[in-house]
Amino acid sequence: MNRTFRITVLFLFSLAVLFAGEPFQETVEYVDTARFSGDWYVIALLPTFIEKNAVNGIETYTFTDDHKVHVRYVFNRKSPEGSRIVTTQRGWIIDKGTNAEWRVQPLWPFRLPYLIIDLAEDYRYTVIGTNNYKYVWIMARETFLSDEDYRGILDRLEDRGYPVNEIKIMQQEW
Repeated sequence: MNRTFRITVLFLFSLAVLFAGEPFQETVEYVDTARFSGDWYVIALLPTFIEKNAVNGIETYTFTDDHKVHVRYVFNRKSPEGSRIVTTQRGWIIDKGTNAEWRVQPLWPFRLPYLIIDLAEDYRYTVIGTNNYKYVWIMARETFLSDEDYRGILDRLEDRGYPVNEIKIMQQEW
């Protein structure tokens, strides 16, 4: 085995261990998948390694009748004029009673927890978390959030134990 392959396997295994297990974060009570479908602008995040220099992030969710989710994430690298990156993931709704606990598969065979931990009643914003507090995505239907909404989200994330001082605002410039 070459060194790059071993490092890649070790990295992916580490991700699986970090994300594995039952969610210990409380999710929202219920997600209407029809209302949740569509585009969400990434407003702020605790980024993964591929998102460190991302701008203009948009995540799009499409649901199937058999409780599967297609996730498409598009962003530009470093600036609005930067190279466009498109990633896709398959997902599965795990808790069919709430539709708020999913597993997503960025790379086979790993299925990582994806938890809807906050959602505005009118679906104007949502917050996606993982079960290790290392990653979070604050998203909205528009390219911005009101200061009141953003501050409230940060307060709730801090109450959950997230390192809110490390959350990065994603540039949305169109």
